[in-house]
Amino acid sequence: MPLRNRRILRDISIDQIPFGGRRESFCAGRRTGGRPRRILRSRRRARLARRRAPRVPHRSTAACQNGKFIACSGNHSVDLQISLRDRRDLAGQIYRQLRAAIVDGRLAAGARLPSTRELARQLGVSRKTTLDAFERLASEGFLLARTGNGTFVAGGLTRVPGAREPAANGSGTRAQAPRADGRDAALARAHAGWSDVPAGLSMPPPHAPLAFDFRGGVTDKVHFPWDDWRRSIQHALRAQARSSGDYRDPAGEPELRDAIARYVGFSRAVACDWRDVIVTQGAQQALDLLARVLVRPGDIVAVEEPGYPPARAAFAALGACVVGVPVDAHGLGVAQLPDDARFVYVTPSHQFPLGMPMSLERRVALLEWAQRRRAVIVEDDYDCEFRFEGRPLEPLKSLDRAGLVAYVGTFSKTLFPELRIGYAVPPRSLNLALRKAKQIVDWHACTLTQTALARFIADGAFARHLRRIHRHYDARRRLLAAHLHGALSHWLRPVIPAAGIHLTARFATGIDERAALDAARDADIDLHGISAFYADSPAESGILFGYGGIDAPAIDVALTRLAGVLKRCA
Repeated sequence: MPLRNRRILRDISIDQIPFGGRRESFCAGRRTGGRPRRILRSRRRARLARRRAPRVPHRSTAACQNGKFIACSGNHSVDLQISLRDRRDLAGQIYRQLRAAIVDGRLAAGARLPSTRELARQLGVSRKTTLDAFERLASEGFLLARTGNGTFVAGGLTRVPGAREPAANGSGTRAQAPRADGRDAALARAHAGWSDVPAGLSMPPPHAPLAFDFRGGVTDKVHFPWDDWRRSIQHALRAQARSSGDYRDPAGEPELRDAIARYVGFSRAVACDWRDVIVTQGAQQALDLLARVLVRPGDIVAVEEPGYPPARAAFAALGACVVGVPVDAHGLGVAQLPDDARFVYVTPSHQFPLGMPMSLERRVALLEWAQRRRAVIVEDDYDCEFRFEGRPLEPLKSLDRAGLVAYVGTFSKTLFPELRIGYAVPPRSLNLALRKAKQIVDWHACTLTQTALARFIADGAFARHLRRIHRHYDARRRLLAAHLHGALSHWLRPVIPAAGIHLTARFATGIDERAALDAARDADIDLHGISAFYADSPAESGILFGYGGIDAPAIDVALTRLAGVLKRCA
């Protein structure tokens, strides 16, 4: 080759010369530092072979089965279950398992651990992996490295109470129950009131949902306008992106408070300013905040009997002496209220759980009683939005001229319980105290949800949803009433209220409520018994039928099954 051509080739990049349609390395002779093409090809073949070969982690002859490796030191041992498939967190796996062994006493103080090199050999990992785990444990004070002597479990560590005691041989295999000393007894007494949750408290069921769900408080999400809600959420996200990253007003977002004030003013004749509204995480938090502000330990609080167990539990948890006052066809028996009650909790629009409204005469009498005693009335306007017969009575708040009624509402029944948005319109004398209590408890509710709900109401989507879902609930109510007045009338005496999304039925014969509910559960029907809503021995027993979460075809099938269940239980 002429000298001129050789110089040109030396100036060309080897990646610019194609061979067989591919970019390959080019050998330009000794001056370019190139290698013969056959050597490069053989190296490529070897590299591809290594990539295709399965990667088998190194495993030594240490004890191992199914990924179980044992690291021993003297009389102390610990089983390490290391997953070699997840190689990104091998050091974390070793750290967590050794830390747990130290905390629960399987590796006692002074126990010597294998060296990082030996443990890496046993587990089939790199030494850097075990070194990282040991360094992390040492930085937290669990291990102590002695130069030239090894790594030991640090002394002076307090074993976690309730952890199992290590056996005499140090293997840590003997379990021992914790001792019930005086401190344990004091703790048991302290939390006894919280662990004894009243029956009827609507907590998630421990079992899988049954096919026919008649539980109270469940709403229809099938017919919810999710597209409208999605647009409201997107609007809220844009608003959040423009806002400052700061804490907000404990009383809630101004736009939602204004929307609530307009809504209760229009639909419930409750005259209030947006500054009077306090947004809470559901009606339950509103009741809790009111109790925190109003109740001192030993104060008497009057509630309806039967009534709403979560309200009773909230008042009792703060030290109140809760007194049940019987209800009749006209509502709460005002004449039976205790004279020294600090406040009274009522559901006058739709008594929970029986469903009757409080008569106007009783409402006036209750307001007069509160004015004489200087007591507060906590009005839970439960299920007021869904009224199917007659004209709704005005709430107590709209009749209050003395500033004695704290009005409580929620969106859990009109929308869905997971939303966790409620509100309180207290007397103005309590507004500041409630805002401070709200700030102490959780500062404020989720601003994203509040902004989205305010937009949902302002766009008219909330009103449209209420009109549509009202028709579905009305159809289910009429179908349920037809069954109860038909085939089920042999065993049940229904009370068909004019409002709400549940109704109750008392047993007509001597059917055992618990046995009937268990038999219904075996038939895949989920029901509540009304005896759970009495604080004292119930005078009557029966069934609560919630129809918010079950459609009409399912109601037909379920109540046909229930007729057979009650026939067997009678």
